[in-house]
Amino acid sequence: MSARPLLAAHVASFRFHGADAPVLRDISIAVDAGSLTAVLGGSGSGKSTLARILAAWLPGHHGGELRGRLELGASGAGACIDFTGGSDDPRIDPAAWAAHVAYVPQDAAAMLSTVRDTVAGELAFGLENLGIPAGDMLRRIAGTAELTGLQDLLERDPATLSGGELRRLAIGCAVIGRPSVLLLDEPFASLDASGARTVELLLRRLTAEGTAVVVFSSTVDTLSRTATHWTVLGNTVLGNTALGSGEHDGGRQLAAGTPDILLAAGSSGEDVLARSGVVVPGAEVSGAGVSGAAPPRPVRTSAPADAAPVLELKGVRFSYDGPGASERETLRGVDLAVLPGEVLAVTGPNGSGKSTLLRQLNGLLRPGSGTVLLRGAPTDGTSPGVLAADVGLLFQDPRFQLFERTALREVAFGLGTKWRLFRRKQDDARARERALAALAAVGLEAHAGIHPLELPASSRRLLALATVIAREPAVLALDEPTVGLDRRGLAVLDTAMADATARGAAVVMVTHDLGYARARAHRLLRLDGGVLTPLG
Repeated sequence: MSARPLLAAHVASFRFHGADAPVLRDISIAVDAGSLTAVLGGSGSGKSTLARILAAWLPGHHGGELRGRLELGASGAGACIDFTGGSDDPRIDPAAWAAHVAYVPQDAAAMLSTVRDTVAGELAFGLENLGIPAGDMLRRIAGTAELTGLQDLLERDPATLSGGELRRLAIGCAVIGRPSVLLLDEPFASLDASGARTVELLLRRLTAEGTAVVVFSSTVDTLSRTATHWTVLGNTVLGNTALGSGEHDGGRQLAAGTPDILLAAGSSGEDVLARSGVVVPGAEVSGAGVSGAAPPRPVRTSAPADAAPVLELKGVRFSYDGPGASERETLRGVDLAVLPGEVLAVTGPNGSGKSTLLRQLNGLLRPGSGTVLLRGAPTDGTSPGVLAADVGLLFQDPRFQLFERTALREVAFGLGTKWRLFRRKQDDARARERALAALAAVGLEAHAGIHPLELPASSRRLLALATVIAREPAVLALDEPTVGLDRRGLAVLDTAMADATARGAAVVMVTHDLGYARARAHRLLRLDGGVLTPLG
C-alpha cells in the first residue's frame, strides 16, 4: 500500500441544484493502490451520486453544490481540491481527471461514444483521442477484448448487443486506458454467470496489478465479500428519524470497516446492511418495517393445472436478418404455454434472445414464422399499442419506456392508451386515481410530481413497473426486473407479482438472478441456441 491514497474524498455535503436537502452528508473515503473497496447502500442512499463525484462528473458547479475535498494522488497527479459550495469553487478538467480515474455508470450505454458502428471501434475511440499509435492500439483492443470476453463480438454493432454484452463493452472501454482508479456502479447488472465470472476475474487481475477498484452496489456479492473495505450508506426510505428534527440517515455513512466486522455486527447487534436496504443473498427479503409496509404476499403458491393458457407461442421462429437466415435465428421453433396465475422464469446466456422472446409477446417484434396467441386469439393482426393493454412489458432499460414530464403523467399515459385516451372526463379522474394507486404500490407516491429522470435508477425501474401494473394486464412480461433493486425494491416486486397472479394474470420473467427465480417461479426455462428447455 502506498503512503498516499490514489483517490480520497470527504463529502461534508452535496446538494443538487434546486433540492431542499443534501443527498450526501459526512462521508469520507480513501482508496489505495491494489485495493478493492465496496460502497454499499439501498435505493436513494446516494451511491451513484458519490461515484459521480469521485469521477469528477459533478463537482465544480456542474449539477450541484459540493462542500468538502477531493484528493487525487494517482500517478503523481497531486491534486487536492477544496469545495465550499460557492460560485468561486474550482472547476475540474474532466479529461485530465479521467486520465487517472475511469468510471462505468449504472447505465452502461452512457459510457459509449455512440458514433462508432462496431465494438472494436468503441474500444478504440478513447485511445484514438489520446493519440495512441495504431499498432499499440490494436494490441490493446485485442487484449481488452480477451479480458472482457468480447473477442467474438468485435465486428458487432454496439446497438445490437444484449444488456450484459453492453456492460462488458463499457467496462472494456474504461479499462483499456489503464486507469489508476476504476469506479464501477452495479458492475454485475444484467450479466449472465459466465459474464459475471469474466468481470470478476478481470477486476481481481487489475487489483493484483495495482489498480484501485471501487464498486458501488445494493447487493453483497462474492466480489464485495472479498473487498478490502466497506462503506455503507444510509437509505432515504429505510432510514429512521433517530437523528432528531425529523432528519433521516439517507446519504450518510452508516458504517465503514472490513466485510467480516460489518457482517459480524449484523449477526450480533444492529444490522446496518438491513437498515440501509442492502441485499445479502441468503437473507430473507421482507417488506416489514419498510415505510410501514406489510411483508409481501408469497408469489410462489400452487400453479393452476386445468385452466386454458392465457399466452401461447407455437413454433415461433425469429431472425434479425429476416426469413431464410436459419443459421442465425435467434428463436428456433419456440413452443410455450403460460397459464393464468403462473410465474414463469426464463434464463440463459447474454445474447441468447431472452429480450427478443419477450418482445414477441406484445408485438414489438413479430415472428418470422409461427404464431403468438393471447387468450387463444392470434396477435399478428393486432398493433403493439393495443396489445400493451393486455401484455405489460417492463423493459430491461427503463429509459426506453419513460418519456413523460412527471411520474404521475408517466403512469397515467398507459391508462389513457387502455381507455382510448380519456374520451370521457370520468375516465381522466379514474386514470389519475389508478395512477396514484400504482405509484403508492411501488412506494413512489411522494414523487408523483418528479421528472422520471430525476429519480434514482432503481426508482426508475419501479416507476416503469408502476406503468405496467396500473393497467392490470393479463400478462406481465418483466425483463431483468431485479437489477439494481435493494431490499425494499425486491419486496415491492414480490408484491406486484403476487397481486397479479392472485387476479389470474401470468408473469413471464427474464432474469439472470437464479436464486430469485427459483424462489418465486413455478417453472424455470433456459433459452440457448434459440431453443427453450426446462431447467431443473
